[in-house]
Order: sequence, then structure tokens, then C-alpha cells
Amino acid sequence: MAKKKIFISYDYDHDRHYKNLLLAWNKHRDFDFSFKDHSIDISVNSTSARYIKTVIVNAIRAVPYFLVIVGAKTYKSNWVAWEINKAVEMNKRIVAVKTDRLNRSPDELMGVGASWAMSFTYLSISGAIFDAR
Repeated sequence: MAKKKIFISYDYDHDRHYKNLLLAWNKHRDFDFSFKDHSIDISVNSTSARYIKTVIVNAIRAVPYFLVIVGAKTYKSNWVAWEINKAVEMNKRIVAVKTDRLNRSPDELMGVGASWAMSFTYLSISGAIFDAR
């Protein structure tokens, strides 16, 4: 069975260790998913943002799944909000993964039919991915 290709959206300043864990899991040959890392460390409103947005749009367009890591401060991230909106525009299968079930979710995830993992475990995340419409 082909691996599900997934774009990862996350708060670069606070949650990249969770992204790195997903990428480490990705290296295991029996893992069911294939994550794409398009990390950036530039403000969404910077002068370089236009080019980076083009790269990100192309990366989101190239995969059927969009996974957002919902950390404690993700709801404040302009980049994550922008990426979620792009994924919704492109009708991607949205998967939201909370690092802690009490974390506030970005408003952009509300009412978009996201599939949720309420903990950052392989079983919870894989279940949410397979439940994604």
C-alpha cells in the first residue's frame, strides 16, 4: 500500500520538536505516512514571504493530506492560520493533532471538517489520518 503523503503545518518557534518526531517516525519503513518538511523561519509579512508562500502553496497542492500540530501557542501563529486557510481552499483532508488536549485550537480549524488527534501518539495520529475525509 502506498504511503499517505502529508504536509505538516506547525508553529516553528514552539513546536518544531514535534515536527522532528514525525519526521523521525517517517524514516521507519513500516510507517504508514510520508511527511513533507517545508520549514521556514520568516515572518508571514516579511519581504521574502511572497516567494515562500508560493513554495508552500505548491507543497500543499502536491499532497492530499494537511496535518497541523496544535501546540500551546499555535493559535497565535499567522503562518499556521494562513496555511490552514490555503489547505481548506484546496479541499485538502485536514488532520489536527493536539500536543495537549487542553491547547487552544486555531479558529481556522473550526467548522472545516478536520479529523482530530487529541494526543501526540502514533495511534492517535494514525487514527485521525485514516479518519480524515
